[in-house]
Amino acid sequence: MNRIILVALCLSIFNVVSFNSIAQSVNKMYRIAKIKVDVNQLGQYKSALREQMNTAIKLEPGVLSYTVVADKKDSTSITILEVYASLEAYQSHILTTHFKKYKETVKDMVLTLDLIDTELISRVQKEDYSFSK
Repeated sequence: MNRIILVALCLSIFNVVSFNSIAQSVNKMYRIAKIKVDVNQLGQYKSALREQMNTAIKLEPGVLSYTVVADKKDSTSITILEVYASLEAYQSHILTTHFKKYKETVKDMVLTLDLIDTELISRVQKEDYSFSK
């Protein structure tokens, strides 16, 4: 009888932990920004983007990560994967002074902007892998 109670307790704990992990993932917001930048302003754009991202990560708990890549064949084609704790965190982010400064700074640098809201299907990485440049 004790063994059955112990197994039931372990299964209950596992279910709660699994549900919390799933719920946290469901609430997160994943967005892809596809940006085409004026070739003559690419350096300034990258600088403004870095400043905005670093400030957001430092000051906003709901901004979880940014991953930025450029097309190897066209460095002016930039793709950003943004992860926010929730839709509310994103909505708060776009009202911040640093984000508004970024938007104002880059308004004449960005030729096109396509925002794609996505849903996480899966994320897998090696245990000892750390994504860094």
